[in-house]
Amino acid sequence: MKAPKIFAGTRLRQARERAGLTQRALAVELGISPSYLNQIEAEQRPLTARLLARAAARLDLPSSYFQDGEDARLAQQLREDLADPLFRAHPGAPAQIEALVRGAPHLAEAFATLYRAYDSQRAALAHAPASLPLFPYDEVRDWVQSRRNHFEALDRAAEALFEGQGFSPLTLREDLRRYLRDAHGISVSAAPGLLAEGMFWRLNRRAKALHLAAEAAPESEMFWLAHVIARLEQERAIEAELRRVRFSAEETYGLARLALVNYFAGALVLPYGRFHDAARTARYDIQRLQRQFGASFEQVCHRLSTLQRPDLPGIPFFFAKTDIAGNVLKRSSATRFQFAQFGGPCPLWNVYRAFSHPGEILVQLARTPDDAIYLNIARTVGRGGGSYLSRPRAVAVVLGCETRHAAQTVYAAGLDLGNAKAAEPIGPGCRACSRTDCRHRSVPPLGAALDTGTAARGVVPYRLKSEVAGG
Repeated sequence: MKAPKIFAGTRLRQARERAGLTQRALAVELGISPSYLNQIEAEQRPLTARLLARAAARLDLPSSYFQDGEDARLAQQLREDLADPLFRAHPGAPAQIEALVRGAPHLAEAFATLYRAYDSQRAALAHAPASLPLFPYDEVRDWVQSRRNHFEALDRAAEALFEGQGFSPLTLREDLRRYLRDAHGISVSAAPGLLAEGMFWRLNRRAKALHLAAEAAPESEMFWLAHVIARLEQERAIEAELRRVRFSAEETYGLARLALVNYFAGALVLPYGRFHDAARTARYDIQRLQRQFGASFEQVCHRLSTLQRPDLPGIPFFFAKTDIAGNVLKRSSATRFQFAQFGGPCPLWNVYRAFSHPGEILVQLARTPDDAIYLNIARTVGRGGGSYLSRPRAVAVVLGCETRHAAQTVYAAGLDLGNAKAAEPIGPGCRACSRTDCRHRSVPPLGAALDTGTAARGVVPYRLKSEVAGG
């Protein structure tokens, strides 16, 4: 797969200056001429994959620091922030926002951080405590997003364990049980009443016993075993990752720690090299990959969204998991696709149609307001509750990529990828969406001036004044 060109000269120059290196000194370490580095920093040449990896290693930065997707994430963040009525007199044109992100990314990040702090305090003063516990989750999500949902050190550690122990994908559950017994002296057993207590597993360290919910699906049990191994063995590597980030509260560190434990578990269940090669061979056919690795639909989708190793990248996917009420339970993106922070996701997204077609794979071409076109694959996931009286959770997942990568997948079959009119217009949620002609809009965009005159009545009971002025 041909990697997209990355122009990140401003970010490279700022990182070099923070490290106290001259242009000549960094050029020598990267193995290029000072004039070539000067052209990169002037945005006249792109960063190659090799130079990106070398620069990230020398400057002690994640490779995602230089990715265009980070600029897109930050620009979308600023657009949402500036849509607040507070900034009605200074809304910020899209071109101005993009110029700020490219020319002064740290200033843009500082503004976004300041606005989040302001918004949190505003919620507290408005006596809205229910919104406050979400803030640490949002902070961790933003951090994972800034890393393009890829943590290289943990990924390689999981792969080394899998290959070093001679694990096999189709016997992995038994392999992990045996490993816990041999390496840690921990016995694993099924506990019939555990799920009724709302627990998936319980580890008794003193008795060296791990109890798993007896009702667990094999792929879930496999993930939990890998999760426990991560807790037992990866504390040092996880703390090393956390030392590189600064969160606002200790609770946020706890959530980030859990996210990294889960990341290692997913990487152990689906080891990078094997899974990457299998995905390319299968043309990213999720069901084939399920059978090959004994994993669930959701596990395969989520893992596909993490394949961003600098020297062996997969297709850059975004991934989301949502419930039937529109609550986004998980989200990550290695693309420029961005999720709205407030106002709910777009009802035209095929992930919501999936609930009326349980178990079916739905494929959609969708166009976002920046005119990017995505191939989206959505399906409901999960199992029944095991009892008539239980209330199983209705959830669905969606995996998407830009259409320039779609031909590498089986899901592009029969689609007119080059026809923009064939793509359904979607947005980041009504409050953050700039579309003025959408018949499905539920609320106006934040900061928009409305015209509620009675001269005409459309499907939506108001019009935006800019829309009226435009004709």
